[in-house]
Amino acid sequence: MTVLTTVENYLTALDKGDIEAAFSAFAEEVKWHQPGNNKFSGLKIGAGQIGEMIGQMMADTQGSFTLAPNGNLMVNGNLVACPVRFSGKKADGSQMDMTGIDLFEVVDGKIQTVWLFSDDQTAEDAFWGN
Repeated sequence: MTVLTTVENYLTALDKGDIEAAFSAFAEEVKWHQPGNNKFSGLKIGAGQIGEMIGQMMADTQGSFTLAPNGNLMVNGNLVACPVRFSGKKADGSQMDMTGIDLFEVVDGKIQTVWLFSDDQTAEDAFWGN
């Protein structure tokens, strides 16, 4: 399996809402670097911590949080860059809708590391809070 196929399979599973299949693309000790200065920021290690964070994001947005590819995947060696668009709305009416880049490191057919970059980190930090 190519590095591109690994990330494509992950994204396809996410799009279908199949979290188990999506997380099966992760290495056991996958490292997820969530950007910014908000309650979700920082390093998450393992699918458990990542799943907990995403679950809380869904709870904070009453299930409205979405993330989808927003352009072509780009490969450089074992790295895959994915332009994304993500959005969500809270019960208080605050909304977030922005673009970013998710960068995946794939080793031996598994996603080892993920780095996220947001187009407007200050706005994202304000949306999620501390």
